[in-house]
Amino acid sequence: MDIVLITTVIASLFLVIGVAEPLAARLRLPYSVILATLGILIGLAAVFFLRTELTDALNPVAEAILGLPIRSNVFLYVFLPTLLFQATLGMNLRRMLDDWVPILVLAVVAVIVATLSVGYALSWASTLPLAACLLIGAIVSTTDPSAVVSIFRSLSAPRRLARIIEGESLLNDAAAIALFGLFMGFVMLGVPNPSLGDALSRFPVLIAGGALTGWLAARVAVWVMALFSRHELAQISISVALPYLAYIGAEQSVGASGVIAVVAAGLTLNLSGPGRLPPQAWTNLREVWDLLAHWAGALIFILAALLIPRLLEEVKASDVALVGVVILAAIAARAVILFGLLPLLTAMRASPPVERPYRAAILWGGLRGAVTLALALAVTESFRVPVEVKRVVGILATGFTLFTLIVQGTTLRMVIRWLGLDRLSPLDEALSRQVVAVALQTVREDVARTAENYDLSRDIVRSEAKRFGERLDGAVKRAEASADILDRDRITLGLIALAGRERDTILARVRERTISARMAEQVLSDADRLIEGARSDGRSGYMRAARHIVAYGRGFRVAVVLNRRLGLARPLARLTADRFELLLSQRLILQDLGEFIRGRIRRIHGRRVAELLNELLARRVEMLETALEGLRLQYPGYAEELERRFIRRTALRLEEREYATMREDGLIGSEVYTALMQDVAARRARAEVRPRLDIALRRAELMKQFPLFAELDARAQKRLARVLHTRYVDAGDIVIRKDSTAKRVFFIASGAVELESAGQTWRLGRGEMFGQLALLMNRVRRAEVRAIAPSTFLVLDEDRFRRLLRRSAALREAVRASAEKRGIEPGDLLSTLPGDGVREASG
Repeated sequence: MDIVLITTVIASLFLVIGVAEPLAARLRLPYSVILATLGILIGLAAVFFLRTELTDALNPVAEAILGLPIRSNVFLYVFLPTLLFQATLGMNLRRMLDDWVPILVLAVVAVIVATLSVGYALSWASTLPLAACLLIGAIVSTTDPSAVVSIFRSLSAPRRLARIIEGESLLNDAAAIALFGLFMGFVMLGVPNPSLGDALSRFPVLIAGGALTGWLAARVAVWVMALFSRHELAQISISVALPYLAYIGAEQSVGASGVIAVVAAGLTLNLSGPGRLPPQAWTNLREVWDLLAHWAGALIFILAALLIPRLLEEVKASDVALVGVVILAAIAARAVILFGLLPLLTAMRASPPVERPYRAAILWGGLRGAVTLALALAVTESFRVPVEVKRVVGILATGFTLFTLIVQGTTLRMVIRWLGLDRLSPLDEALSRQVVAVALQTVREDVARTAENYDLSRDIVRSEAKRFGERLDGAVKRAEASADILDRDRITLGLIALAGRERDTILARVRERTISARMAEQVLSDADRLIEGARSDGRSGYMRAARHIVAYGRGFRVAVVLNRRLGLARPLARLTADRFELLLSQRLILQDLGEFIRGRIRRIHGRRVAELLNELLARRVEMLETALEGLRLQYPGYAEELERRFIRRTALRLEEREYATMREDGLIGSEVYTALMQDVAARRARAEVRPRLDIALRRAELMKQFPLFAELDARAQKRLARVLHTRYVDAGDIVIRKDSTAKRVFFIASGAVELESAGQTWRLGRGEMFGQLALLMNRVRRAEVRAIAPSTFLVLDEDRFRRLLRRSAALREAVRASAEKRGIEPGDLLSTLPGDGVREASG
């Protein structure tokens, strides 16, 4: 075929892609529906011109269109890795983990239920073997919810809902393709039928092998990309190669799932890339992948649609009835999941609530697309599949896809309008009025500065300022005078605005590199969690999200177990250092929010709401300072190292800005500027390296950290180490309860605790002890002791502590000091203990 003609056809397809998006917006139809329709029309036109006798002039073009190498492998090896990889790069993984239950339900359980439902319905309604019917069920079970996601975003639907749909779109392809491979083995001729047990036993290999392959490929790619830190195009080129090498390596070399490998590679790059690559390089890499995925998604739809006329050539009346069976079974299976299983999971608190109108929209928006057609094409291409099975698979998969695109896709907006999802709630209406008022206040200040800078005519400025002021006053009054908004809702609106301001501040700090790229995604994710918490549950949701920010997560607890049981300290050290940096970044952000409350929030919502928001902000600051103080006590000096690093980064940013100003003013030329900026970049790279945190916890070494034990000789320390017991507690755990009997003394090896007694609090950190006063005074404990950081204690029982106290002058002095600090006369405590001589501590 003429290469010029093929190039012309491909260029024309890109022209169609360019026209399809504005056409979809004008017709208010999903983009995928427009692409599929244009693809079908192009395919029909090619067949028509090739067979008509009206003209032969367009025959070469028609032959070129119909002769395009559209094979299932093209979809699975060229387009699918691109779409999956880009989807993983654009996901907020930390927030996805919050909703992993409904995502897995929709992506895996729903696929299995749809496969079984369609398979058994077809088996009942047709003469096809059950294996072929289940194969068709697997092919049509994968959804393309991009249409619903785009419409939900345009309607300002809850972000959690959009995340659930995005997570489903990422994972259900892998589940459907795995089931497709399982049942394909049962329908192929000349291939020994696997037993169901053998087929199911391959699933762990498919999943684990694919995940390991993708993770390893991504780790190598990130390592290489980090070596090329000054060569952005090289980094982007490596990222383009990564998903294809992972897919091919998993499929051809390991015999695992290529889809899982691509997803694992994308997730790994998503998690590690921002911390290893320069911020601008990461941003540009994401933009390149957005463009590649846009092209790949559009081409896969158009090329798959070109096949539809060919796949429907041999359709019969009975086939139409079977398409109806597939439609009813697939919709019924999805309805069971959405209206049966999801509410059950919500009642069990395993899933966030999804309101009924949104579930109805998800049900009707379960469009099928290119992946379904690609899998059907793979069946029709196989010479091992019986002819009748190939024909029916092609017709049913294509017919069902056309139904979802033409019927469901074109009516989706109407359904959403009928469900009332296109109308703002009273709270959202009030929020929009608040946003207008806040925006206009900012605009007025900026316009005033602009008018002053450009020295405009005072009369013009005065007249325009009057007009703008009238509009601003009206917007503020409308925001204040919402009679249908309760005070509780005003507080919610204020919290949403406050969290939004926090997010904007974070973005500004990330752009100026005050907050490191390593922490950018997490602090933005925390800000999103605050916004969503305030929207869903008001004040309680906001504070619940705030507590989640400073809490120790599941990953931290796993890292602690790995360190204690297996001696793997690196994960715990990394997460602890991350926590240090996160808390310092949060403290930096919260300092800027007080002025926003006093200025914007108070003007719109009044003094009472502003005071309440200030109180909530003060509680957040207190929680943050408590968590940070716990880490400081646990690892003294490390916070100061991070603060020095912050100051160095800030100084470099200011230095960089000064050089840019000098260049703009013509004080330095481009060569000098380039040399100066290269020097700044080199110093910035050194400043970005985070100081190492040593968290190794060995009992013998821990003892050496205590000045209390320093005067004991090596033999005595060794014997004491044998009788000391190690105890670990999580942050928030009660170590000693009030009114309990004193039997042990605790030495803090790592971590920090807070003592509360008679309304007073004390905080103790590494190297200090507690519990000794109540033990020596032979009374019940009057203080409650709570860990404010994950802590490790060395515990000594009463007899051995008294023996050690008689032998250690340093320990007696420490007891005296702690008693004086608590207002207790120390003489009474130690009067029964003779001498200050230091003798060997016995067990």
